[in-house]
Amino acid sequence: MLKIGIVGLPNVGKSTLFKALTKKQVDIQNYPFTTIDPNVGVVGVPDERLELLAKMSHSAKIVPTAIEFIDIAGLVRGAAKGEGLGNKFLANIREVDAIAEVVRVFEDEKITHVHKKIDPADDIEVINMELMLADLETVTKRTEKTKINDPKAAIEASTLRKLKSGLESGTLAINVNLDDKEKETARELNLLTNKKFIYVLNASEAQLKNGHRQDGASWQPDEQLMKAIGGNDFVVMTSTFELLLSESSAEEQAIFFDDIGLKESRLDNLIKKAYHTLGLITFLTTGEDETRAWTCKSGVTAPQASRAIHTDFEQKFIRAEVINWQELLNTGSWSQARQLGKLKVVGRDYVVQDGDVIEVKI
Repeated sequence: MLKIGIVGLPNVGKSTLFKALTKKQVDIQNYPFTTIDPNVGVVGVPDERLELLAKMSHSAKIVPTAIEFIDIAGLVRGAAKGEGLGNKFLANIREVDAIAEVVRVFEDEKITHVHKKIDPADDIEVINMELMLADLETVTKRTEKTKINDPKAAIEASTLRKLKSGLESGTLAINVNLDDKEKETARELNLLTNKKFIYVLNASEAQLKNGHRQDGASWQPDEQLMKAIGGNDFVVMTSTFELLLSESSAEEQAIFFDDIGLKESRLDNLIKKAYHTLGLITFLTTGEDETRAWTCKSGVTAPQASRAIHTDFEQKFIRAEVINWQELLNTGSWSQARQLGKLKVVGRDYVVQDGDVIEVKI
């Protein structure tokens, strides 16, 4: 299951965001939000295609893909040296696939910023520095254990040397120039700054609604903040508004959306961005028993994708019938699609596309 760690400085709205996630209503039995412990939970990935396909197939149940969110204690300057929760914090985020970093952009005199000023670009720099310092310690310890003169360790030695140089110069591990074999070695180190980042820019409702721009468009990060984000995905949201949505009925939500000028929850948008950030796509299966979403990497073949259904399917794969979800809905049923020749029969070299509805033959 995909794991996303929610991190940020104290008083940036991180806990409110997580609370909104825990209260988020998922209209299914299989993946309601499940609290595993006080700071970990599993939530279904919103996918409007599932309900439409399930209605067509008269499915008994709907099963979306799911993400595990981990709320990690507020990071403070000096965490790499053990300040605050220090090493406990760092150990928790080593296990995640991606990091959602909550950054405060809202002004509120009642909520004191840990650095006494609202400077989101500086906040990102502080967190990145702590993560890089922790990674530098990991790389240094590994270097001490590596036999530099051992030919078998040549790739590891060059990887560690490049990572150490990059981290010392303030470069995140993910941005250090490594060849393919070195990247594989770097992944084994499970470095914090070698993970994908999604930035959650926590704005006020006023910023989200009509912003600071004269044209009334919603707030967007300035040039300095965009530089700090560094080309990563980001979502502008208001954690308190998302919490309000999560505690409201569908009718109330429609009113709130209209008032603030949004068409969907930014929390849903965050979940979708997580998939994009990690290069993941969703394919679907549908029938009377269930309509289900499955996750695979973008660019994989049908046999590789079918491992999500069952690990044996990749080896036993013979062929598959495939149709785009929208085209299937337009035809009205799987049998009708077959009769009209709309189903594609594909082999082992077919590359799965997002939104494919697939029936694997083994």
